[in-house]
Amino acid sequence: MPPGGHMPPPGPPTGPHGPNQPYGPHNPNGNPLAAPHGDVAYLSARETPPGDGGPRGPHGPAHPFTPPPGRPQGPGGAPDDQRDANRLPPGVSPDIFGSTGFGPPGGHGHGQRPGHGDGTSALPSTAPVPQPWPMAAGANEERPASPPPPQGRGPAKPPAAPKPAPRPSGDGDDGEPKSRRGLLIALLSVVALAGLAYLIPALVMSGAVLPRTTVEGVDIGGLSATEAADKLRERLSERIGESIELEAYGRKHAVVPEKAGLEFDVAGTVAQAPSGFPSPAGVWRALTAGTTVQAKVKADSAKLSEAVAAVAKKIDRPARESEIRYRGTTPVAIGSQTGRELDQQAAAELVKDAFLRPRTPIQLTVAEVKPKVSAATVKRTLATAKKAVSGPLTLTANGRQAQLPAARIAAHLTFVADGRGGMRPEFEAHEAMAGLDAKLVPAGKAPKDATFNVVGGKLKPVAGKSGEGVDAKALAGSVAGFVAKGGNRTIPVKITKVKPRMNVKDIKGLGITEKVSEFTTPYTPAPRVTNIQTIARILDGYIVRPGETFSLNTVVGERDKARGFVEAPQISGGRLVDSVGGGISQFVTTMYNAVFFGGFQDVKHTPHEFYISRYPAGRESTVSFPEPDFIWRNDSKYGVLVKTSYTSSSVTVAFWSTKRYDEIKSESSARYNFTDFKRETSDAPKCIPMVGTRGFTIEVSRVFIKDGKEVKREKNVTVYKPEVDLKCTNPER
Repeated sequence: MPPGGHMPPPGPPTGPHGPNQPYGPHNPNGNPLAAPHGDVAYLSARETPPGDGGPRGPHGPAHPFTPPPGRPQGPGGAPDDQRDANRLPPGVSPDIFGSTGFGPPGGHGHGQRPGHGDGTSALPSTAPVPQPWPMAAGANEERPASPPPPQGRGPAKPPAAPKPAPRPSGDGDDGEPKSRRGLLIALLSVVALAGLAYLIPALVMSGAVLPRTTVEGVDIGGLSATEAADKLRERLSERIGESIELEAYGRKHAVVPEKAGLEFDVAGTVAQAPSGFPSPAGVWRALTAGTTVQAKVKADSAKLSEAVAAVAKKIDRPARESEIRYRGTTPVAIGSQTGRELDQQAAAELVKDAFLRPRTPIQLTVAEVKPKVSAATVKRTLATAKKAVSGPLTLTANGRQAQLPAARIAAHLTFVADGRGGMRPEFEAHEAMAGLDAKLVPAGKAPKDATFNVVGGKLKPVAGKSGEGVDAKALAGSVAGFVAKGGNRTIPVKITKVKPRMNVKDIKGLGITEKVSEFTTPYTPAPRVTNIQTIARILDGYIVRPGETFSLNTVVGERDKARGFVEAPQISGGRLVDSVGGGISQFVTTMYNAVFFGGFQDVKHTPHEFYISRYPAGRESTVSFPEPDFIWRNDSKYGVLVKTSYTSSSVTVAFWSTKRYDEIKSESSARYNFTDFKRETSDAPKCIPMVGTRGFTIEVSRVFIKDGKEVKREKNVTVYKPEVDLKCTNPER
């Protein structure tokens, strides 16, 4: 077999057009086409295009490119003049003649044409034609047909064998297919190994939770769903029962998970864990980083919100806006303060997230709440407040009138934030009108509260009745409007039907059953006794509800002659001066001692400037209008009935309620820190003589006894100034 690997045909080649005609592609005219690079194409000597007048041979038209007769030819019939190659028709490449030899270059293979022993074509060599597509050489290459012998006069010559294509070094088939097959085998091997690397661990891991799977630090890898759930319950049970600590502003607060409606959803948590037949990514995670599963927690939103709200109640502090109140009749601004507010929604999420985690204090998010009222607004409002008390207000109704003094206005007028950055006035008309109703409403038409009479040591209910009174709500609006806008200081008031504070049903449910305290103070005939007896009548039968605060100036109001008060001496600025209602401090001192021995809360009492011998030292109180006031609070769960009585020589105040203590004792220290008095004279027309006494300090303790034991002790220190020794020199006095 020739080195090229092609077997030459056994005899003269026979083409589709007759003997010695080659096989190969032809155009529609029957002419052979140029073959792709690497193949050999031939033109049939018998297929000359119609109309061609070229020379013909003995069996038909001569080869279209055979030199004309008489031209010199080289060996094998090829023209000597290589320029004849330029006689090819347009568009026909000289490559159609290709190599005529079948043997190796430089040899005389089988079928070699005469004159071409060097293995070259009879035509000049040309550059290979560029191919628009790659042509595989070798196995897929068609064997070219044998070239026809030259036509003309001599005998036909067998065609020369084609020149073999170069082959790659090595044994066997071509190198490129072998390289592809090797690459394919390598790829298949890698895929097979990768598949085994995935399938083997996947089969081992299937049917359980993937290895290296953790929930809140608990490894549940390799366990069944049931085993994983049991392990989680066991390992996390201690955390579930522990309180969750929250911290804000340095204070800690505890939330009990059960009360907050928190529950560990074990089944839901395990259902999230990767299990079954794992994916390649799942196998990779199981072998490398592992998987962390978030624990699921069920929460009762209502209970959780309630628990967080309880914490917020201890943390939250509303912003305190600036206010304006009066000290006497001077307006004073009370500064604002920044507030704080817990973000309850965020706190609930933190509590829920911390439920199954190791217990550490959780820092809560608390926002600051800024006040809305500016300093400039406060300054403008202070000017308004000063104008409001520049004089009294005159109230009129049905031809009657009453004056609301500037001091009383100031005592019940405040300026508060309006919620929009401004300030508005608020007037407590009900308290401000105490005692003034009698000037605007006839005494017989005023309402009366239900109360108790004491008959034979027993309580008997007395029904109350409705009556006429000032519409306090309407008056409050009128005064506030005047303060804000200014205008006339005379204000008409509306008289309306007024219900009593309490009826019989109300007072029967107050638990008033027995006398719990009583105190009596003596007096000698004097104008002040009238005032003592008048205030005693006003307050007789008054009931203080549980938790209610009693203010003498609020309940009685300003003392006036219309209700029976007269002028009598009272202490003012270290001197005795006449004043309407003077001397009622003795009644206040008597009531103060009923409060003391009844065990009720002393809110505010003011001792006299100097000691008065008819009162117990350290257990007495003065009063004036609007200040100083006498205030106490019923801090029991029972009502307190105030019963008063008087004689020509003494006044008594008794409290009826339900006893809370076996006994209330008073313990007094010895008097100490004495200070001497001074002697003075005065020729003032209204001078009232005073007897000098030394000042001193005394301590008084209130001791609460219950079930035979001391349960509480309160100490109060009183400092008395010396009373001046005053001689009046005015003969008219």
